[in-house]
Amino acid sequence: MRILFLGDVVGRAARAAAIERLPALREDWRLDFVVVNVENASGGRGCTRAHADAILAAGADVLTLGDHAFDQKDMLAAVEQEPRILRPLNFAKGAPGQGVRAFKAGQRKVVVAQVLGNVFMKRAFDDPFSAVDGALRAHRLGAAADAVIVDVHAEATSEKVALGHFLDGRASLVVGTHTHVPTADAMILDGGTGYMTDAGMCGDYGGVIGMAKEEPLRRFVTGMARGRFEPARGAATLSGVFVETDDRTGLARRIVPVRQGGRLAEQGP
Repeated sequence: MRILFLGDVVGRAARAAAIERLPALREDWRLDFVVVNVENASGGRGCTRAHADAILAAGADVLTLGDHAFDQKDMLAAVEQEPRILRPLNFAKGAPGQGVRAFKAGQRKVVVAQVLGNVFMKRAFDDPFSAVDGALRAHRLGAAADAVIVDVHAEATSEKVALGHFLDGRASLVVGTHTHVPTADAMILDGGTGYMTDAGMCGDYGGVIGMAKEEPLRRFVTGMARGRFEPARGAATLSGVFVETDDRTGLARRIVPVRQGGRLAEQGP
């Protein structure tokens, strides 16, 4: 299978870029399945139902969220009504929606899961290791699932790397989100799982991790806030990762970072 994962969509410019470019990417790269993290798609905090629907209509098969999953209040209902939107597995015991689901890609079954990290996060979530371990026991790669994709929404690179090794051989792709900067470690682990510590963001890299630079700079220099953070609106780069899996085992055969448009050097399969 040919799978594309796009990192955190940040604001209007990134939404527009994803909606405009996804149809062509699906065709040009002969993609079988596309996952997009929409954690910051609406004003930089969460995602509205309307914005989620637009990205799904453009060619995403599944959308993942993160620690801002319910910052937009209509997402509380949307995750119950739209099975293609996933919130983190370990968000809260009473949270609406699901953190893992199986989806059809033609005749094949693709399982997508998301977990939140604990290290350096603003609040303590349930243990991501036990949460994802239990979820994947029911969706064994190469048996019950033709591909398994795990989005690790976390701050600490060490925690993401550890989860990659923990899931090695049980997932087609383990990819980090949340920090908005693409890492240079796309690789296939010893057990055959494709891995990348952070997919980077879909957004304007001329700002500060997707936000217009003036307010972050003011806060760093003076220690004082004058306004709220607003997403940067320059040309957006779509950042993520492409993985090609073995049809027999579901494990990764090839992994390539993806950077399309905007300021970053182009990269893709």
